Amino acid sequence: MNAPVNPKKLIKGATGDWEIVIGMEIHAQVTSQAKLFSGASTAFGNDPNSNVSLVDAAMPGMLPVINEECVRQAIRTGLGLKAEINLKSTFDRKNYFYPDLPQGYQISQYKSPIVGEGEVIVDVPETGETITVRIERLHLEQDAGKSIHDLHPTMSFVDLNRSGVALMEIVSKPDLRSADEARAYVTKLRTILRYLGTCDGDMDKGNLRADVNVSVRRPGEELGTRCEIKNVNSIRFIGQAIEVEARRQIAIIEDGGTIDQETRLYDPGKGETRSMRSKEEAHDYRYFPDPDLLPLEFDQAYVDDLAQHLPELPDEKKARFMADYGLSPYDASVLVAERSSADFFEEVAKGRDGKAAANWIINELFGRLNKEGKDITESPVSASQLGGIIELIGENVISGKIAKDLFEIVFTEGGDPRDIVEKRGMKQVTDTGAIEKAVDEIIAANPDKVEQAKAKPTLLGWFVGQVMKQTGGKANPQAVNEILKAKLGIE
Repeated sequence: MNAPVNPKKLIKGATGDWEIVIGMEIHAQVTSQAKLFSGASTAFGNDPNSNVSLVDAAMPGMLPVINEECVRQAIRTGLGLKAEINLKSTFDRKNYFYPDLPQGYQISQYKSPIVGEGEVIVDVPETGETITVRIERLHLEQDAGKSIHDLHPTMSFVDLNRSGVALMEIVSKPDLRSADEARAYVTKLRTILRYLGTCDGDMDKGNLRADVNVSVRRPGEELGTRCEIKNVNSIRFIGQAIEVEARRQIAIIEDGGTIDQETRLYDPGKGETRSMRSKEEAHDYRYFPDPDLLPLEFDQAYVDDLAQHLPELPDEKKARFMADYGLSPYDASVLVAERSSADFFEEVAKGRDGKAAANWIINELFGRLNKEGKDITESPVSASQLGGIIELIGENVISGKIAKDLFEIVFTEGGDPRDIVEKRGMKQVTDTGAIEKAVDEIIAANPDKVEQAKAKPTLLGWFVGQVMKQTGGKANPQAVNEILKAKLGIE
């Protein structure tokens, strides 16, 4: 039975509303020093064809040998996806012919993958919803090489450095209903992989790429014919490709045409998808068990040991930040999006006000880092420095305004916050006598405003601003407020 459709997710066509249905196949390169079936290096950026063993080049008589580290990483990923781990799985040959596939087949897993059904909980910032995306399977397979067509006017080149690199293909059910949901899903999945250390998620290097299956239907109707958009390598492009492809399909159907099941490519320069080839079915690949590889078997104790040593994952960390530090769901989500940000926050919040730490990191630090095009690992302000600023505020040594000036100094020049405050005379004025003197001067100079403030107490803020200006922002705001209220007779 179909669930009710959220009207906000529908696309308006010329003849009515349409619903997008999206399934994803994420190819994540396994973090390991060697390839899936050989000892060749997986290092990125080496000279073409320098990371190629005789196995990767498919020399006659060469036999694949499974890399246990890749198996471990696949199991750990499956556990992170709350998925069923299959204690026995098999490798198959997926036959197709392409210049960068020297064997003429890819070693993959078809009917018996290493990981079965799981799920990913996804927060969608644009709608404020939390959705569950079901995982159908995760299987291990080897990557192909790379064809290069732009180095010579009449020839193409093949670089086999990627050939044989271990990939995890993570296949979702068709549970996504908008480009926003798809982007949020890939972002969350990449976060989980990075926490686990099973894939670095670097899309610029091709270490994480997506095949996006898109179809459209009238709300509540049966699934439409899907088209696969191949090898999309940025989260922004994933969203764009979905929007473009959905509108293309809607226009064809509304014009009386039908959708052909095919594989397409997204061209971000032209903002369009174009046909690559008709979509193959499983039988076109003539899958059969690889005769050179025994079934992959391990026991439950092996899985349990890996499960015991998993790091705290984003969902658990978010729940703990909310419980231990009193953070809002939004703030906790922002902080756990990257493991480095979560670690930085915990260091700043240790023994200090957690909410203040979160506010300073999310609003001041992230804002400043974004402006500089840096991430948290490149922050000029360390966790201890930021913690020092928060301590000075808590001790009433500096005001919030002075703290922002201090933060800017630490960000650009470095130094110990406490020493800077001392040497530059940045301490806030807490001496009530000095504050009272400034208040008296402002009141004496503005008799008309005094009468207005007595009639309209909201004008008190104007007086506070004037006192702060006169004291160079150093007066304790709370003391200023209290003294002004007493002097003006405002409750």
